[in-house]
Amino acid sequence: QVQLVESGGGLVQAGGSLRLSCAASGRTFSTYAMGWFRQALGKEREFVAAISWSGGSTVYADSVKGRFTISRDNAKNTVYLQMNSLKPEDTAVYYCAKDPRPYRNVVVATATGYGYWGQGTQVTVSS
Repeated sequence: QVQLVESGGGLVQAGGSLRLSCAASGRTFSTYAMGWFRQALGKEREFVAAISWSGGSTVYADSVKGRFTISRDNAKNTVYLQMNSLKPEDTAVYYCAKDPRPYRNVVVATATGYGYWGQGTQVTVSS
């Protein structure tokens, strides 16, 4: 049973920073790509960022490029999302997700490419 647990969300003023963490269960974490998605109230879930199983490739949504950084620590079974220069439009529930296929050579930027999801953590950016 794969478990993903997000943490680090909260309330921050515009221009501020937060770092989200996602701790994953299992001994094979390092062989799977990981992604972050978000869903604002009344909107569909959207892709934010993803990182390959090796950490060598990353992909970002245009809306967060240059402000957010995804990284992973395979020794800690954890993926991070560093969010800087936050804007009110970044307000959403943020979810981490795990690719169900190990050693996939491409980093997937769509929700259908992920098989496991965390429960989400709320990020609220005030103006």
